[in-house]
Formats: sequence, C-alpha cells, structure tokens
Amino acid sequence: MFWNTIAAGALLAQSASAQNMLRFACSQLTVERADPLVSPGQAPAPHTHQIIGGNSFNLTMEPAKYDPPSLSTCTTCTYSEDFSNYWTASLYFQSPDNKTFQRVPQFANVGLQQDGGMTVYYMPYSAVNGKMTAFKPGFRMLAGDPMMKKNTYKPSICHRCLGNGEGFAPCDSKDTSELPTKYCPKGIRATVIFPSCWDGVNLDSPDHKSHVAYSNGGGLGTPKCPSTHPVSIPQVMYEVMWDTGRYKNTAWYGNGKQPFVYSFGDGTGYGQHGDYLFGWKGDALQKAMDALPSGKCANANCSVLKIQSAQQSMTCKKAQQVKEDVGKDGSWIKELPGGAPVTYAN
Repeated sequence: MFWNTIAAGALLAQSASAQNMLRFACSQLTVERADPLVSPGQAPAPHTHQIIGGNSFNLTMEPAKYDPPSLSTCTTCTYSEDFSNYWTASLYFQSPDNKTFQRVPQFANVGLQQDGGMTVYYMPYSAVNGKMTAFKPGFRMLAGDPMMKKNTYKPSICHRCLGNGEGFAPCDSKDTSELPTKYCPKGIRATVIFPSCWDGVNLDSPDHKSHVAYSNGGGLGTPKCPSTHPVSIPQVMYEVMWDTGRYKNTAWYGNGKQPFVYSFGDGTGYGQHGDYLFGWKGDALQKAMDALPSGKCANANCSVLKIQSAQQSMTCKKAQQVKEDVGKDGSWIKELPGGAPVTYAN
C-alpha cells in the first residue's frame, strides 16, 4: 500500500525529513533454499526463500571477499546501482483437504510494476538534522526470528489483511503479528522493518542483530539512537504482497484458523523474518540519503540515482543453485521443501 502518500500527516511528523524516502520495486530474482547470511554454503538451506536484487546472489557471500556491485551484471530493483540482496521466507497455502502445498504468488504494490518480489524502503526516521550514514561494503543484518512461536508483539514484523479492515501506517494497531485468521480478499501484506541505529563499528555480528538496534524498541524509528548504537542509518523496510485472495473458501478461516504457512513450517506468522545484504555501487546510497532533505530523492524518482525500467528489472533472473521443486507456477507439492513440520496457532 502506498502509505507514504496517505500517511503524510501524524506519522511522518516524527521528522520533517521523513517525508522524503526511497520506495521502489524489486522483482523476484530466484526462489530456492539458499541463505548466505544464516547458513552460508549450506546447499540446501533449511527452508525456501524468495530473493531479490543483484544477480551475484550466491550460497556463500563472505563480507571481505564478496563484492556484489562488481560481481553482479544486473539487478531486479528499480535503482540500477542497487545490487544488494534482500530475502524473506516464502508463503504456502496448505490444502485443508489433502494437506498438499501450493506456493502463494506475489503481486505488485500500489503504483509499482514488478514480477513477484517486494517493495523496498530506505527511510530517514532516525536521522538527526537530516544526516544519516549509509551502510558500508560488507554490511548485513537480520530482522525477525524464525524460531518465534508465540505472540510477543513488536511493531517490526506484521501482517495486514487487505480488503477486510485496512490500517494506516506499517505495523499499526490494525495489523497483527500473526497471519490473519479471516479471509483477506485483496491479499495479505507482510511487513518487515529493520533497525535504524548502528554501533558504528561492526558490519555484522554473530546473531546478525547485535550490531544494530531499534531506536524505540521496534518499528519505525525516532532521532534518538541509543548510546550503544549512536549512528543513524537508513531504516530498511520490506513489503511483500501475498495473493491470498484467490483462496476463497470461507470455511478455511475463523475461530483461530487459517490455511497459510511460511516455508519453515510456521503457520502462526510470528516467525516471519527478513535478511539484508548491502550491495549499492560506490557512494550511490549515501548520495541518495544526503539528497533526501532537499526533495531531490523521493520514492522511485531520485534524481541522483540511475533508474532502470520495470521491464529491465524483470528480465534479471538467476537459475536455482539448489535445484528442486519449490512449488513453481501453481504446482502442488506433497511437503514443504526441506520437509519442515507445520505448526499452526492453537
């Protein structure tokens, strides 16, 4: 949802500069069991991810040795200097009748064109006097926890039921940590919000989280980074539009039940998560962040960055490195790739 337009009031009043941000489409690069952040080199990784960004995405991407801008020949993102990789778990529909699975397709966010994939935001919520420090080569981080099995609500991972009770801004009171248990005729929007403060030293940490922090405990940031993480960085956010509206049988929903499950076996939604691996070319991202207060950069129209067409971004693809059936083009599979058992909410 193009909330940047409709939310220009109370929410964005947190910071004048927050009214200008990057918001752009990235089409799908590949879908496979690969995760160079959490399980580098493992083939296959434990569960399926949908990956976007530069086509140098690999099973292993060591920070000191792997440079996405020099190794990529194309990117699925609107800004052609962005060879970063962004990925989240895939979502599956499990048939209540025969328990087989179908991977849920994705659709483009409002006002954007893309082939699957996600909408990516870079937001200046923790900027102080309009200043932010762009990520450095080798930077990576993780938001969310795939092991989360209960509702410990934090406004950084959430789901919105579209067409059946929209909310306002990302992860507001109308959104839920869990997958909606009612039919959502216009689909489900999953949101992943990353931290906006950095310790200024470490490009990564063993848990891929400790080197960064939320300025407010989770969710959209404020210009008050903690002393342990004093450096304001762009707040990255993903929006994934799942086409769940095609699964219309109302008997599948309600009384705490719903038929969708993430690729790691999570039928609650609490374990939704996102991975980020920085790969902008040169100082392109820093130039964009510096230009935000002036209005030269807004959404997918930033004059200091190079822009490619939606058609160009959609032609950038990468063949599976771990070749297996992950539920392609509406096909049905007997189990989740990797065989993860399914856990639904009680």
